Amino acid sequence: MEKNTPHQLSIRIYYEDTDFSGVVYHASYLRFLERGRTEALRARGIDQAALFGNGGAGALSFAVRHMEIDWLKPARMDDMIRVETRMGMIKGASLTLHQRIVRGDEILMTAEVLVALVADGKPARMPAILRAQLETI
Repeated sequence: MEKNTPHQLSIRIYYEDTDFSGVVYHASYLRFLERGRTEALRARGIDQAALFGNGGAGALSFAVRHMEIDWLKPARMDDMIRVETRMGMIKGASLTLHQRIVRGDEILMTAEVLVALVADGKPARMPAILRAQLETI
């Protein structure tokens, strides 16, 4: 994958993702975005479970700090959607990801997500090796 080519994750919409009318419930999109971010990291060799370790002192984790979402069109039961994740700005203890969910050529929603790296409940400086891996997304 070339640098800054969006990572793509295909997801089928199931009944459990929808509201009573068969339209995807708005909170379901958050789960889809999370899966997209996780798989984009995994594709670059970043193992979040290994970062977290046993959860003791110094364990690193990513926490969503801020999110801007624009819902444009609904997804419906049995649709195949694609979550696209592209890296934005990387700072000392945070990074921005640009995500969108599409169905075919239709953009259903867009999101800009600010994620902080956290250790012991506080912002943590990004290790150089992690930063290098992120810069390839």
